Amino acid sequence: MPGLAAELAASKIDVMIALGPAAWAARQTTATIPIVTTFSGDPVGMGLISNLARPGGNVTGFSYMSTDLAAKRLELLHQIYSTHSNFAALYNPGEPSTKFELEQTEFAARSIGVTIQRLTASQPSELEQAFAAAVQEGAGVIVFTHGFAEVYRRNFIEAAARHRMPTMYGWRDFVVEGGLMSYGPNVLTMVKTAAGYVDRIIRGEKPGDLPMQQPTRLELVANLKTAKALALKLPQSLIVRADELIE
Repeated sequence: MPGLAAELAASKIDVMIALGPAAWAARQTTATIPIVTTFSGDPVGMGLISNLARPGGNVTGFSYMSTDLAAKRLELLHQIYSTHSNFAALYNPGEPSTKFELEQTEFAARSIGVTIQRLTASQPSELEQAFAAAVQEGAGVIVFTHGFAEVYRRNFIEAAARHRMPTMYGWRDFVVEGGLMSYGPNVLTMVKTAAGYVDRIIRGEKPGDLPMQQPTRLELVANLKTAKALALKLPQSLIVRADELIE
């Protein structure tokens, strides 16, 4: 990604669009070309921008609020297995965004009296071992839905199915393709909305003056077919609350 970002910067583009982890490569490559990003982690806590309302510098865009939603994702997964005390967080340790999300997940776990097993994978081939370890602990899995998980979405979904492991994701796309459950923003809508910022910047507005936007709507999506395959009976409270049930 750094090489690709440098190539773009050298071509004297007007605006650079950077999705997910690409935001870091873009930010490190140029301090002058406007950057519009959609970002999973905490953009302020990680130093990507100075604050949400007025980012300053050359970066603005949209946050998926993964860190802020970590506790709620654990809570929703715990509703399925309210008698279980062991859960797992699966993430790529090479992605900077995971640090704060892991902290918030473990903080939430302590508050409801459960434990979080840390499982890591930075290559698709490591997913089998990670899910197998979760099975040994009897844990449901929360996948940190950043760039690695998105690129290898199908690998995650298939590994979870093979190991019959209830898994929570961050985005609807995973559930549509066979994952059990997700809670988060509609990513496609947010990426499309980013085009509006590109237009405003081209018309003369400064990226540092455009607030880093957060989702106005969060969706709970569950796949009933997957739940049946896992012999899971989803709580009625969760079914009623769901924004979308996929059958």
